[in-house]
Amino acid sequence: MRRTPLAGALTGLALALSLAACGGDGGGSPGGDAAAGSELTGRGPITLATGKDRSGNMQKMIDAWNKAHPNEQARVVELPDEPNDQRQQMIQNATTKSDAYTILNLDVVWTAEFAANRWLVELPKAGPNAVDTSVLLPATVTTGEYRGKLYAVPLTSDSGLLYYRSDLLAKAGIKEPPKTWQEMWAACDKVKALPEGKGVDCYLTEVGKTEGLTVSTAEAINSAGGTIVGADGKPTVNTPQAKTGVDFLARAVKDGRMPKAALTLDGEGGRRHFQAGKLLFHRQWPYQYELANKKDGSSKVAGRFHVAPIPGPNGPGAANLGGHNYAISAFAKNKATALDFIKYMADGAQQKANLLATSQAPTVAALYTDPEIVKKYPFMPTLKAAIENAKSRPAAVKYGDVTAAVQGAVYDTLGGRTPTDQALSDLQGKLGALTTTP
Repeated sequence: MRRTPLAGALTGLALALSLAACGGDGGGSPGGDAAAGSELTGRGPITLATGKDRSGNMQKMIDAWNKAHPNEQARVVELPDEPNDQRQQMIQNATTKSDAYTILNLDVVWTAEFAANRWLVELPKAGPNAVDTSVLLPATVTTGEYRGKLYAVPLTSDSGLLYYRSDLLAKAGIKEPPKTWQEMWAACDKVKALPEGKGVDCYLTEVGKTEGLTVSTAEAINSAGGTIVGADGKPTVNTPQAKTGVDFLARAVKDGRMPKAALTLDGEGGRRHFQAGKLLFHRQWPYQYELANKKDGSSKVAGRFHVAPIPGPNGPGAANLGGHNYAISAFAKNKATALDFIKYMADGAQQKANLLATSQAPTVAALYTDPEIVKKYPFMPTLKAAIENAKSRPAAVKYGDVTAAVQGAVYDTLGGRTPTDQALSDLQGKLGALTTTP
């Protein structure tokens, strides 16, 4: 959450998928429809539908808004912790044309689906009410667009990072974090041979049957040089590269490189496992940095870890581009207030305060070189490079069906129920039906 090769590739991917799937549920060209609430009018109370605010800082920013806008109060509607459940509640709200949610805090890969179904209001790129995206990282701006139009404003970005116990690596005589999967396994073997390494699991990335599994699968496949869906909108998952990626995850589970509970742990469960000192290498999002470094006794690894780019089979891997964007529901009241609120939350000063409080990755480019921020979070240059080189999950109009298909196929492989070759062949067929116009 730079017009780089990544940004161009993401734009091409989103366009290809949207054209391929425009015949899907509620598809067609969004905008220009009065029922879609295209006019940003109305002032008064608003709501923000979002996942859990673990830091409490979101509420602090909202309190400041409310103090300055007594007649345009904002209220948080907290949704379930699991992204799949958040998405389902937002879709239910939209399909009933409810005005209960004014602003939607969307995962970056939901933009195409929500815009294509006319559940969002197009945001102005020009004119007196324009949203200024020029100060944002270009790759994050792309995640808020659909067919060249802006439907969501990037508030936080994200990219997978490798958290590692620097104290244990040093104890084992290892000076640098691993750049490849094999280097990671070799480092793990050395650490586990130490008395301090007893009871420490080697590695964890999310492999439970949640959206985290789609992220882990995409990262493993992309790191091996493969893709799930190509730039032309057609599935490309039944390839040797994709097999290399999925086999990496399957073998890590089978060989015990991952904790026994890996298939049931979600992102927060993994965070707690790392903070309890039970994990050597952890693929996780930036938000964990602040929580794992707390000196209040909640983390046993505070001051004893660093972060690095995720590894791949032959060198640094391809991290997943994550993040969250704010969009306005087509069925909401007080859209003018909602637009002002989004601009307030996206402002550089607010993003800096939020970053310092939470370690959530910002979308304002200048913050990655801000001296105060880099002093507190030395990994910011690493994170910026990871975001600039990250790969997206398929930005499909039927994203819910696509991610469910990926999760089902890969989870069965990790559980030993389906061979990788068969799982990928079956997944190729399922994705073909989901990304091809009937």
